[in-house]
Amino acid sequence: MRTLILPIGPPGSGKSTLTNGLQQFMTAIARPCSVANLDPANDNIPYDPAFDVRDLVSVEEVMEREELGPNGGVLWAMEEVEANIDWLEEKMKDCEETVVLDPPGQPELMQHHMALPRILQRLEKVGWRIVVVQLLDSVVLTRPSLYLSSLLLCVRGMLHLPYPIVNVLTKIDNLASLGGADLPFNLDFYTEVQDLHYLLPTLAAENPTANPDADSKWQRLNEALIELISSFGLVGFETLAVEDRASMASLLAALDRASGYVFTGTRGTDEVGKTVEDEASVWAQAMSEQWAGKMDVRDVQERWIERREEFDEVESGGSGTTKVRKKR
Repeated sequence: MRTLILPIGPPGSGKSTLTNGLQQFMTAIARPCSVANLDPANDNIPYDPAFDVRDLVSVEEVMEREELGPNGGVLWAMEEVEANIDWLEEKMKDCEETVVLDPPGQPELMQHHMALPRILQRLEKVGWRIVVVQLLDSVVLTRPSLYLSSLLLCVRGMLHLPYPIVNVLTKIDNLASLGGADLPFNLDFYTEVQDLHYLLPTLAAENPTANPDADSKWQRLNEALIELISSFGLVGFETLAVEDRASMASLLAALDRASGYVFTGTRGTDEVGKTVEDEASVWAQAMSEQWAGKMDVRDVQERWIERREEFDEVESGGSGTTKVRKKR
């Protein structure tokens, strides 16, 4: 089954870092994978691309010829990719069955511009199963207004790109240093998008004013946004520390469930008629819900927020005097 993994998200959310991490991780587990650059403005590619969209269109040339700024140049360049979709299809024919495309970070592409959806529709028609990975920097958890606005961004992205979507909070390993230890709720409140009405007091305290009318309008706006998000029914978030193997394995398991890869394992028979499993089905079973390595959000909170220094010391081969125990 040919699967296309498409990381999207605001600039700085970790799209290229995840693409690089998936390439390294899949190489380590001997799973065939190709990665490619679809961002014509990406001059710092950390991975080894199977192909690069800059061979087709140069955003600098577009900006100069069409007298556009950086954002307009990227949007025009994506329209050029759409107009030359045969080029993209031919490039992807030479890739492995799992491809990770690293797209531009312009929010317009993920919110209202139609070039990317039409490109994906064309690839879907020629047999690619598409999974969108919607990334958010976990720093958004440190302010309730940022978290709420990020949920709106996720809702809009899910409507604009109607494919299986895995929402991911990235850089979870940096959250403790950014105020994650002082979050008003446990991590599972944010990852499971629980009752958002509990955010209302913290939202009101974030921007207090001396004007009761303004405070009342702010409260009503927040209530309306919460009702909108709650009625849509976000399924929640995975967490990711891209340099942590368990975290990467857990995310890849979520991607495989979203794409249907876990259901593609086939059985065959060898020369003597004995039933054997192919490599895909072995990996599919490893990535099933029963896989012992699946990370619980409570373990993530303990590892990266509450007791990061202790875990780091143990994993780096410290003095050995610190014992890490699971909370009950």
